[in-house]
Amino acid sequence: MALQKKDFIEVEFTARVKDGEVFDSNIKEDINNAELKSKAKPFIFCLGEDMFLRAVEDFLIGKDIGEYELALLPGQAFGKREPKFVQMIPIKVFLQQELNPIPGIIFNFDGRIGKVLTVSGGRVMVDFNNPIAGKEVVYKIKVLRKVEDLNEKIKALNEFFFRRDLKFEIKDKKLILEVEKPMKDFVELFKEKFKELLDLETEVRESEGGKEEGKKE
Repeated sequence: MALQKKDFIEVEFTARVKDGEVFDSNIKEDINNAELKSKAKPFIFCLGEDMFLRAVEDFLIGKDIGEYELALLPGQAFGKREPKFVQMIPIKVFLQQELNPIPGIIFNFDGRIGKVLTVSGGRVMVDFNNPIAGKEVVYKIKVLRKVEDLNEKIKALNEFFFRRDLKFEIKDKKLILEVEKPMKDFVELFKEKFKELLDLETEVRESEGGKEEGKKE
């Protein structure tokens, strides 16, 4: 049966620059060979919801379970390089944070990833373009299965939206998420999205503390 928008699927994939290095994967051998920091585990996501690269999701809609290879131009992948994203930052900004800006090193500037290009005269040129911007890329994707289990879907959404395995239960067609107090208002923002994707009313409750782990129905 052809895959449709809003289907949850499990995939293995490896992405590389055309005729070049692997820059993303969830396959152990490719991760180790490319010395990536990602984890070797299948990825579950909802098609058509921008949980993966949009061009890849669009390509998979209408396809069947199986293996595919997809070549993408920069405009379909991570965009063109933008000169405006190359910026000068005073070296004192780094020194105040006890950081040593060396050409080639990558820093996280309040959520913006930047690569140091040059250091000269108290000025540091930093490139905030995506490292893959301006490059053609190739994705090899293996669709392992269509995910039907509701608990797996919830876990996948929790991991994608919140980067953690929240405690939850399903009761009377309602999804109840338990979170620590500092997260409650943030998680509340996703109630409509959970309803849209899972057809479940969603309630967010403050947990009593402790480690939050996924709970099956």
